[in-house]
Amino acid sequence: MAEGIGHEWAGVILAAGHGVRMNSRIPKVLHQVCGKELIRYPLELLNQLGVGTVVVVVSPDNGTRIRQILGDKVEYATQPEMRGTGDALLWAFKQLNGRAEQLLVLNGDVPLLTLDSVRQLCQRHLEQAAALSLLMAQTDAGQDLGRVIRDSQGRITDIVEAGDRTSPTDHQTPDHQTVEVNVGVYCFSSGFLAANLKRIEPNTQGEKYLTSLAALGAEAGEPISSEICGDPNESMGVNNRLQLSRVEAIQRRRILERWMLAGITIQDPASVYIDGDVTVGQDSIILANTALRGYTSIGEDCQIGPNTVIEDSAVGDGCRITASMLEEATVEAGVEIGPFSHLRPGAYLESGVHLGNYVEVKNSRLSTGAVSGHFSYLGDATIGAGVNIGAGTVTCNYDGRDKLPTVIEAGAFIGCDTMLVAPVTVGANAATGAGAVVTKDIPAAGLAVGVPARIVGKNRIPHKAP
Repeated sequence: MAEGIGHEWAGVILAAGHGVRMNSRIPKVLHQVCGKELIRYPLELLNQLGVGTVVVVVSPDNGTRIRQILGDKVEYATQPEMRGTGDALLWAFKQLNGRAEQLLVLNGDVPLLTLDSVRQLCQRHLEQAAALSLLMAQTDAGQDLGRVIRDSQGRITDIVEAGDRTSPTDHQTPDHQTVEVNVGVYCFSSGFLAANLKRIEPNTQGEKYLTSLAALGAEAGEPISSEICGDPNESMGVNNRLQLSRVEAIQRRRILERWMLAGITIQDPASVYIDGDVTVGQDSIILANTALRGYTSIGEDCQIGPNTVIEDSAVGDGCRITASMLEEATVEAGVEIGPFSHLRPGAYLESGVHLGNYVEVKNSRLSTGAVSGHFSYLGDATIGAGVNIGAGTVTCNYDGRDKLPTVIEAGAFIGCDTMLVAPVTVGANAATGAGAVVTKDIPAAGLAVGVPARIVGKNRIPHKAP
């Protein structure tokens, strides 16, 4: 792979922590940033690097829920007790059982890491034949992050965690001074880990820090390399809801900038939200107060918004969607929707369909050129090409026990305020009068009026082909 780092690598994601400062029943690494669980960020990065084997370290408490998200894409190692990151890596190392020459280790709660920074770290690790390599950021001394310590020759000798700083000079560093901090991304040779993982001594809280390996490596004269990440924000982890919001804001800005540079117009970036898994086609315009969520895809030359929410939906080229909501819906090319329409799960609009004001569609397919301009509910319906749905039409799809289907065949004309009591079929080129309550099938080209509707003749309204 052009971007890969080699098959001799394995990846480890540390995700066993409780995240107690989140004050949540949800495991920390399953909280979302821009529509993605935190743990998906390091996993996607490892996949981009071509790392074939990935081990995720989980706890007995969060393992089941993490497996539900990641499935069998990775292997799992369970850390029985929360005894620190060094102990967590030991369990992953046992799981690998010598299957990799090099290990790339990432925390599960650092979503702002970039591919370039991590790839450069791995390349430097190999070029220098290092036993240990670490990614660092240059940031203010006031940051609550592990501090990288160097000797007079500039060699890394230790990483001092924020809670364990005892050096007088460490405490005296002014908060505004730039220092090197540990980002929580490491490269290790398997040989170095085999010799040193069990040598990590617990701190006063009984935890074994992964960062202790830096001091062990320095004492043994092992080669230690480092890389400065391109953006200091890459060091930002998530330990509480406040940090989660800060990370979300940065990631959101990155996403919007990426799409604008790719040829998308975003009218008001301050009010537009685009999740990380969303795709948008060239020359589309996203207007103010719009949210594109989940696995949504937007085609080319679309105008979306203002005041629109689209979630887990596919929108074709050349669509215009105004002040509406789409959920798990599919929209083909050239469709117009809104304002104030709602597509619920299972809605499928073929090319050229028009939905106007206050139209709700659920689990229904509207064929090419069908029109519903005003105030209608279409549920569990199949609607043919060129059908015209009058204002106030309702498919009465629920009988108190079951959801029942309505079929409106091509070219039919449905008069205003028609109630279609399912199950019922309106034949091709048939029509209903205003206020009709249709309880029985209408034959092709038939005209039904009244309450209940009855057939009174042939439909004289000419059919307009889509």
